Amino acid sequence: QVQLVESGGGSVQPGGSLRLSCTASGFAFSTYVMYWYRQAPGKAREFVASISSGGGTTEYAGSVKGRFTISRDNAKNTVYLQMNSLKPDDTAVYYCNAFIRRTEYWGQGTQVTVSS
Repeated sequence: QVQLVESGGGSVQPGGSLRLSCTASGFAFSTYVMYWYRQAPGKAREFVASISSGGGTTEYAGSVKGRFTISRDNAKNTVYLQMNSLKPDDTAVYYCNAFIRRTEYWGQGTQVTVSS
């Protein structure tokens, strides 16, 4: 079955960095677009970034463009989110996402807290 497992969250001071990982299994990872979303307390889940199956095309939400970088290693079935210059507004649970054969899959999420 499809599984998405996120890791790498934690607490960091403003201006700090974190790298999130999402390891996938149960599907042909290298053939699917992968996504990162986030959900802050009391807010709707929002798109953060996406990456094409081969990694050549990426897209970002305006709020993270220039600070976050999405990448993938198809040999390791893993997608990453490098987050730099973190701000308190980046505090959220971050989720990995994939849309496979007309079904949407989510990981369990990893908490990122940015606070001084």
